[in-house]
Amino acid sequence: MCRILIPLPRLGFDPTESGVPWKVLTDRGHSVQFATPDGLSAEADPRMVTGEGLGPWRALLRADSLGRKAYGAMQASHAFNGPLSYDRIRIEEFDALVLPGGHAPGMREYLESPHLQSLVVTAFARHLPVGAICHGVVLAARARDASGRSVLYSLKTTALIRSLELTAWAMTALWLGNYYRTYPVTVQDEVISALASPALFETGPTPILRDSPEHLTRGFTVRDGNYLSARWPGDAHRFAAEFADMLGSLC
Repeated sequence: MCRILIPLPRLGFDPTESGVPWKVLTDRGHSVQFATPDGLSAEADPRMVTGEGLGPWRALLRADSLGRKAYGAMQASHAFNGPLSYDRIRIEEFDALVLPGGHAPGMREYLESPHLQSLVVTAFARHLPVGAICHGVVLAARARDASGRSVLYSLKTTALIRSLELTAWAMTALWLGNYYRTYPVTVQDEVISALASPALFETGPTPILRDSPEHLTRGFTVRDGNYLSARWPGDAHRFAAEFADMLGSLC
């Protein structure tokens, strides 16, 4: 059994990108510990759960039924309701790290946290398995080691791709403004700026259908050593399954 850390903001993370990895990892017998800025229980972006405010795109943009179900089960779990605070995390107590994403404004306290950025640096230095999906890759990209370089500098990676981010923004900007633009710079552009070469960033095939346990090949991931990355909630099942497989020989 591996002990896995999943840090979250207090509000605004994606329910699928957290719930599906939690479910797959716990179903495989691993132990998951959550962490939040203040040690209080977190809440996913309610718009991604209910679809409220997404207008005619509600069914397309909110979490699908599998993601919502996984998030609901995670919400009811003892681990989810007993998180650590960021300043109480001791990375040496964990075997692996998962960094979920999300685009709502509440994500900024997670993406900009010096505690978490330092923790990510240590996880990479200890060669722990690290999985990052969507905006979770931004947190990894911002984690800089003693040389001043990102921990992702020489690694192949993916993340939320520019076309997905800008399409969702354009579809909803009339009434939601920059809800889908966490920062003025797109995720893809920020991550590429942290890499030794733009060629290390892989966009993958055009996302059309979300993956599922029965259709893992619809998802897309990039693995480089002990680091695994994915782009959006539609990759979450493949991401979770492959990360669990990475842990198979460790714990």
